[in-house]
Amino acid sequence: MFLPERKLILRVSAFALFLLAFTFIHAQLPVLNLSAYENRVQQKNDTLYVVNFWATWCKPCVEELPYFEKAAQGFADKPIKIILVSQDAKSRHDNVADFLKKNAYSSECFILSAGNPNIWIDKIEQQWSGTIPATMLYKNGTKIYFHEGDYENYETLEKIIHAKL
Repeated sequence: MFLPERKLILRVSAFALFLLAFTFIHAQLPVLNLSAYENRVQQKNDTLYVVNFWATWCKPCVEELPYFEKAAQGFADKPIKIILVSQDAKSRHDNVADFLKKNAYSSECFILSAGNPNIWIDKIEQQWSGTIPATMLYKNGTKIYFHEGDYENYETLEKIIHAKL
């Protein structure tokens, strides 16, 4: 039988472990607002930011994600950063994290939680209807490419990346 102090220590330790695990999981898949998104992708440097909007419930999105993962590996020696922006609700955080882990995706990913999509979609791209998948390329703090819809194959995505380097 434990002493009351020992029970308290065990409970505090268990809670601390839970917080540590929770923090680690969320650090691996952050939830960003619109301002944080803009700060992340509109950096003024020579890196090409290839940003793909997707969701776990979107079949075309899921089908083309391997193209982006392949691009991350194929252009590893170039100043390119692949960023996957999940459109899943932040309440589905664990589902998205599990999906990424199950498929061994290593590209940077975060969930965009920016409130009313009728407002933030136009701020990101005025030509964007909001349909996913959608891809944008940024370089030197400026958006230089927008594509709404999926890519037919990896080679199509690869050509676009080469053209924008």
